[in-house]
Amino acid sequence: MREGRLAKHATSLLLVAPLALFLVFFFIAPLFTMMKSAVSDPVASRALPTVTSALKDWDRASVPSADAQRAFAADIRGITDDELFGDLVRRLNSAKSGFRTLMSKTRTAVKSDETLADLVSVDSRWNDPAFWIAVQDAAGSPITDRNLLAAVDLTRDASGAIASMPEGASANRETLIRTLITSAMVTVACILLGLPFAMVAASVSGWQRQLLLGAVLLPLWTSLLVRTAAWFILLQDNGLINASLQAIGLTSGPIPLIFNRVGVVIAMTHVLLPFMVLPIFSVLIGIPKNLMPAAASLGANPIRAFLRVLLPLSMRGVVSGSLLVFMSALGYYITPALIGGAKDQMISSVIAYYATGAANWGMAGALGLVLLLATIILYVVYLRLSSEEARA
Repeated sequence: MREGRLAKHATSLLLVAPLALFLVFFFIAPLFTMMKSAVSDPVASRALPTVTSALKDWDRASVPSADAQRAFAADIRGITDDELFGDLVRRLNSAKSGFRTLMSKTRTAVKSDETLADLVSVDSRWNDPAFWIAVQDAAGSPITDRNLLAAVDLTRDASGAIASMPEGASANRETLIRTLITSAMVTVACILLGLPFAMVAASVSGWQRQLLLGAVLLPLWTSLLVRTAAWFILLQDNGLINASLQAIGLTSGPIPLIFNRVGVVIAMTHVLLPFMVLPIFSVLIGIPKNLMPAAASLGANPIRAFLRVLLPLSMRGVVSGSLLVFMSALGYYITPALIGGAKDQMISSVIAYYATGAANWGMAGALGLVLLLATIILYVVYLRLSSEEARA
């Protein structure tokens, strides 16, 4: 009896093993890597192994002692890997501008004079405690919250307290807010279009329903890049939309529909509309069709019957569709990049820049982690609302 039960358990484990391995290698492992890169900063501590202890008793207000400068010079002299030195320079320069030229000049000086203990004589910038603070903070620990704070335009001041970055130093917070606003606008547009469409699709049957569902599913059968390129053509000043509006006399000239927020919302709504229609449709087809006639027989006009009967019953689908659309819109990259202007780029564009342009995987991971936390919060809120609705 026990052997048969164990055999069944072993068979079940073997059946789910491929899915488990897929989740581990293609979901959990990349997610862990992203989270690790967001809080990990081992470059400076690996390149400067002795300067941390040398700066331990430094007051962070004056120039460090000659012993501390000698230890820093020895660490710089000991870096034989040019790639490691380049990573160190990028890390320090991200904390304090000016390290690119300063470190190259200092490296040349300490290699030519192995007894050098006065770095101020090499460059007057070493007389500024801000540069030494950047060195101490970078080499202090391989774990840091610098990237997570910078993702929302925060930093730590000389005393270690969290403070806002200087105005103009970063626009991550503004981009995050813009991403949330754009995603909310797309979600609202999908609700306004998707709810009536799903109601019509649920009210018919046969080939008519198949035709309507096929029309809304058509974007999912086309490449995202192709769909975006098509909207790029349609939304131009001499595109089909503006030409049609002028032909029927609604406008006297072309309306700016591209390289702005309007074009981004239109294109993203078209792409994400199926994620709104399908959840609402799946809920509506389960609602008895005699409810609306019953409401009418009790004296309710169509609008009142819709607001008091059909809409509350369809809210589960509306909420599910809104969650799907909003979370999908948060990570959109191609559509805002091609259709939007400079002030319409979303946080995914910033992540792509840090990952491929600046090779700053820490910042890319931190921004990705911020998006992940926003998505998790939304999902938890949805689960909370669903559980409360089920208990009611």
